[in-house]
Amino acid sequence: MIRVLLPAQLSILARVEREIEVQVQGEATVEAVLEALEARHPMLRGTLRDQVSKQRRPFIRFYACGEDLSLDPTTDPLPEAVVKGEAPLRVVGAMAGG
Repeated sequence: MIRVLLPAQLSILARVEREIEVQVQGEATVEAVLEALEARHPMLRGTLRDQVSKQRRPFIRFYACGEDLSLDPTTDPLPEAVVKGEAPLRVVGAMAGG
């Protein structure tokens, strides 16, 4: 099970707790987690990534173990601590402006 920590606004939209668990099939990657998350919570489809291109939305960031994974390929394996459930994959709504 992969722990996912959602921003408050998305947890309200999906009507779930901020931290949820998803089961991924195969290798644990950001892409696999997003697939499992959207399958389990269809109201999140299109909020984290574009449905056609599968590209991350501009103001959504992914963090794990203190590292920003947002610009890495979504098919890269997640850190071992996330795979073991010791650390969450954090989804952060980035802010722009001053």
